[in-house]
Amino acid sequence: MEITPSKRLQSIGAYAFAEVDKEVEKIKSLGITPIDFGVGDPTVPTPEIVRRATQKGITLRKSSGYPSYTGALEFRKALAGWTHKRFGVQLDTATEISSTIGSKEGVFNFHEGIVNPGDYVIIPTPGYPPYTRGTLFAEGIPYYVPLLAENKFLIDVKSIPEEVCKKAKLIWINYPNSPSGAVAPLSYLKEVVEFGKKYNIIIASDEAYSEIYYNEPPHSILEVTKEGVIVFNSFSKRSAMTCYRIGWVAGDKRIVDIFKKVKTNIDSGTATFIQDGAIAALSDETHVEKMRAEYKIKRDLLVDAFKHIKLPDCTPEATIYLWQKVPQGMSSVDFAKKLLSPEIAIVTTPGAWISDKTQNGLNPGEGYVRFALVPSIKNTREAAKRIKKLLPKIL
Repeated sequence: MEITPSKRLQSIGAYAFAEVDKEVEKIKSLGITPIDFGVGDPTVPTPEIVRRATQKGITLRKSSGYPSYTGALEFRKALAGWTHKRFGVQLDTATEISSTIGSKEGVFNFHEGIVNPGDYVIIPTPGYPPYTRGTLFAEGIPYYVPLLAENKFLIDVKSIPEEVCKKAKLIWINYPNSPSGAVAPLSYLKEVVEFGKKYNIIIASDEAYSEIYYNEPPHSILEVTKEGVIVFNSFSKRSAMTCYRIGWVAGDKRIVDIFKKVKTNIDSGTATFIQDGAIAALSDETHVEKMRAEYKIKRDLLVDAFKHIKLPDCTPEATIYLWQKVPQGMSSVDFAKKLLSPEIAIVTTPGAWISDKTQNGLNPGEGYVRFALVPSIKNTREAAKRIKKLLPKIL
């Protein structure tokens, strides 16, 4: 019997972070435990306030049955309250919010409700892989716009050809940005909104890192408008709840309605006791402030180490990532391999692996490596020490 995967599945490569995991296993097979900055999965414990609420919820919800597809009313009320407090935006709990099983599910599946075969989807590169994967599975056409240092890692909407704009159904933006750490000023978000209105393009704003910042709190595009906009957010980074798989979408009622219809036909709701944990997370900012402070310590340790060996200062404004320029004349993969050498044993993600080439063949991730600031402060300090003392010897 011949088993053949679908053309959709054959059209995509390996998931980049699965490739990182393979490299980690290789070095572990040598009896070495590397310091792993590869995958952005927080290693700090989920806050106690969340764990307690979830534990209590298991008993409280023991006879609750299937959870709501779009989130329990009390969960949506908590989201609306937090959004108003954080961004000054009013949301209708009945029509403008829906829960998700984490951002990845929502981002990937959303395309099925919006994109028709042949429609263009404008996607930043580097960017979150489900933007592309979801587009391809919906039989759309990705159009990649590079995130470049000279543009402060903002999508240059003016560079997009008119013929693409006219055929585009959707544009993805992601600020605070993974992996560059860039933050979008409100003036830029207004520019993107005007772009969407001009060409009748839906704006999907991935704001999963909105709460991990080091200076002023970042803006949400919802502060500009809800019309023509849908925002994706998550508890994974804000509250170290990656295992819990819970997030939400919010925005234009018409777009949220489409998302809800897709969701109810593809999957189910997040467990209600997990929603209880998320409500508790939203009620507490102390744990978020603590995480921001710890990420800043780790960020500064690595930035200082790379400046010490005369590499460019790539201090991010936000997110849990460091988007570090590699030495001149080296590729991102070559530099990542140097860091992975047994005497240094630091795992990173080559920028070229998480970037798609633009239509003119440019890979904007080439020349960078991404550090996810998830190891402990102690291990990050050790990594910084190795970078300062050992890396120059093998470059």
